[in-house]
Amino acid sequence: MLKIIYMTKFIGKDFMLTNDAGRELYHKHAEGKPIIDYHCHLIPRMIADNHQFSSITEAWLGGDHYKWRAMRGNGVSEDYITGDKSDYEKFEKWAETLQYAMRNPLYHWTHMELSRIFGIDKILNPQSAREIYEECNAKLATDKFRARELMKSSNVEVVCTTDDPIDSLEYHARIASDPTFDIKVLPAWRPDKALAIGDPVQYNAYINALEKASNITIVTYEDMLEALHARHDFFAEMGCRLSDHGLETFLADEYTESDMLQIFAKVRGGHIPTSDEIRKFQSGLLFDLAIMDAEKGWTQQFHVGAIRNNNTRMFERLGPDTGYDAIDDPRCAAAGHRFFDRLDRVGKLAKTILYNLNPKDNEVLATMAYTFNDGSIPGKMQFGSAWWFLDNEQGMTRQINALSNMGLLSRFVGMLTDSRSFLSYPRHEYFRRILCNIIGEDIENGKLPRSEMDFIGKMVEDICYYNAKNYFGF
Repeated sequence: MLKIIYMTKFIGKDFMLTNDAGRELYHKHAEGKPIIDYHCHLIPRMIADNHQFSSITEAWLGGDHYKWRAMRGNGVSEDYITGDKSDYEKFEKWAETLQYAMRNPLYHWTHMELSRIFGIDKILNPQSAREIYEECNAKLATDKFRARELMKSSNVEVVCTTDDPIDSLEYHARIASDPTFDIKVLPAWRPDKALAIGDPVQYNAYINALEKASNITIVTYEDMLEALHARHDFFAEMGCRLSDHGLETFLADEYTESDMLQIFAKVRGGHIPTSDEIRKFQSGLLFDLAIMDAEKGWTQQFHVGAIRNNNTRMFERLGPDTGYDAIDDPRCAAAGHRFFDRLDRVGKLAKTILYNLNPKDNEVLATMAYTFNDGSIPGKMQFGSAWWFLDNEQGMTRQINALSNMGLLSRFVGMLTDSRSFLSYPRHEYFRRILCNIIGEDIENGKLPRSEMDFIGKMVEDICYYNAKNYFGF
């Protein structure tokens, strides 16, 4: 009997879609919707300058600690990761690693980016590495593959970068004043360094920089709050609509106004605070920052559960954000509820998105969010998308299921990249395909009524695009 072999693309039309209803939902309602990437780590200067990448290695491997971790796990020497080997040698080591990364989301993302951005539907492996490297580099050398064009071709409408209160936002201003570029690139307020009082030397250097940025002399805690208010106002003038906090866990210790004054004075004087003082100070400042957000009508985001810089030797060599972070095991329920209850009692609870890194906290944060929804707007408190180590098929599925079980999936503001890469926008497609497949399975299995396909289709459109557009007020 003749065996017929059907040749198909790996990342084909129905990639990740295993049922008819899911295929209908994706192709009719999710596919092609604009992207609102409301939390990312793009470098604004690269957008302002319309950066041209020197090679696919710079675009793909530069600063990508996801790939770096995989390469180290595959036994690749640091010389080929953050060292001084040539771009092609580094790319070749990535190609060698990728074939061992099957079932890691990097395998899917890599091939989606090759297909969607470069039009390359070959499997990347050591045999194809040279050809793919040269084809990508040839395209990156053209104007159509500069930073801005990569964003346009991915149908990006809005991105929110991650910016410290002392940042000048000069590149945001340049971008906003350019009439030839209509993608909104907005700052997002990330004041983590203002809370990091554990090292007085580093902290005082930061406060000195805050003085300069705000043009306010900072001697007392009240002075620092005044300086932060001034920068908060400036960020708002520059279009900022979101804040973001990276925390090991929520902070809601008891403190007094006197505590805040004394602890700040102690650290400003160069003295190391106790662990209790650190928690009190961070609890108080986080509360004050949250009130600023509420008064501006911003959305506050809390990323909880990372334990960072765990490899001392490599931290001393490479610094932070280089692939040596992991999932923490925080106890976040009691403190989180105390924190949001304090804000709710004084009528200063802003729109809020909660993200967990430990999957055990999915239901914890989903129920925490819905404890404080007050009926003022749909989905005021949100359980955010699967984050960092969880933004894979299983992690997204668990997040979607937890939100569905504990709240309203239909009000979810959807996916973000949380990425430093201009090539990462296919992650939105990845999420949309997973979302449609999950809902499609429920329809096929009789768990959702097929007679409501029009409403379900609109729900998919909302999750993929319209909810975020309306929620953030962009």
